[in-house]
Parts: sequence; structure tokens; C-alpha cells
Amino acid sequence: MVSSPALCRAALLAILLGSSGHTVAAPVPDTLAQRLAACISCHAREEKRDAYFPRIAGKPAGYLYNQLLNFREGRRNYPLMTYMVAHQSDAYLAEMADYFSRLAPSYPPLAGQQASATAAQLERGQALVEHGDAARKIPACTACHGASLGGVQPAIPGLLGLPADYINAQFGAWRNHTRRAAAPDCMAEIAGRLSEPDVAAISQWLSRQPPAAAHVAARPARPLPLECGSMPAAARP
Repeated sequence: MVSSPALCRAALLAILLGSSGHTVAAPVPDTLAQRLAACISCHAREEKRDAYFPRIAGKPAGYLYNQLLNFREGRRNYPLMTYMVAHQSDAYLAEMADYFSRLAPSYPPLAGQQASATAAQLERGQALVEHGDAARKIPACTACHGASLGGVQPAIPGLLGLPADYINAQFGAWRNHTRRAAAPDCMAEIAGRLSEPDVAAISQWLSRQPPAAAHVAARPARPLPLECGSMPAAARP
């Protein structure tokens, strides 16, 4: 009996692979986790990580969704992120946000990523985080980000477990108008009221706080001190 061409090709391929000692690789599963594995290479949960890549695991899905939209729509500027989300639909960005929001956050030590700080600087940072500065209409960070600073649903991120350099950089982006959010942009308004020493004090104090006890609150404990466009923008498709 004459074999079919397809069978002949299959037999030839088996002979070639067998003679070379190579094996056929197993197919890669098409899952959301597999597609988003590249994100972990930057937003890793391991100890060795770049100070300017934030942890995203466990943050509110609405917040993550807003940030993906902001990169896609040009309100945030980082070429690699813009390239990755430029042609993604709202629905797919929402899937990505949901996936990372369900991952358990890990907080390895930030040793080597903290600049020296004076006692007076840390005291000032704590005062601003916990009480704000009423004279300059600066609300406490806890008034929006929750008493534990772990974030608030649906769209306010946690502030702990982040390097001081990253926090400084984000405040700088708001102050320089290179980072924006849905209007009204409450963080841009607050950042404009803070002095550079205040920003440094806040970032140094926050980066030194143990994040283990932080948790995402289900809702704000009281009305937010400023109107934030990010809250309604977090309504995902």
C-alpha cells in the first residue's frame, strides 16, 4: 500500500528529529497568565528589582485599569508600556487589571533602595501622611489611601512596599505635568501644593513602613477631601 503524502512527511520528520536528538517542544498554553508573564519580568515580586518599577500585585483592579488606560491614551508616558497597550481594547485591559489585582502581593526587603534620611525629615513625612497640612490645604495621605495605606476600592492604590525613588518620581511627574489622570486630577493638585522637601519627606517615611499589615479597604471611610476623576473612571467594561 502506498502511504499518503501526509504520512510520509510525518515519518520523515520523526526520522530527522530522532537522528538529531531533538525533541518536539510541548505547545505553550494560551492562558492569561502565560500572556502576562512578560509583565512579571519588570514588575517582579523577587528581591532584585528596579526601583522605578512598582509592584502591581494585589492593587485594586480599578486603579490598574485606569493606569493601563492612561498609558494608552497618553496621560502617562513610558514608551514600553505605551507600546504594550497601544492596540489593546478596554475589555482586554480590564482583564489584565483583574488578573493582577487577584495576585497575592509580596514585599521583599527594599534594602539598598533607600537614601539616608534625618529624624526631622521622617517626622515631617509622617505628619504629612497621617495629618496633612491644613494651612496649605494638603489632605493626609490616609484620608484617601486608607488608614493602613493599603489602598481603597475601586481605584485608590496602596502606598507601602514602594521604593522612595519611585514615589519621588511619581510626584515629580505630577508636578511637571508629565503624568496625568482623569479630570479632575486630584493628585496633580495635591502634588502642586507640596514643596520638594515635603515630597522627599513623604517618600522617605512611606518607603520605611512595613507593608505586611496594609490591606485594601472596601470603600472610603469618609468622603474624599478632593474630587477625583479616577474614581468614576474606574468603572470597567
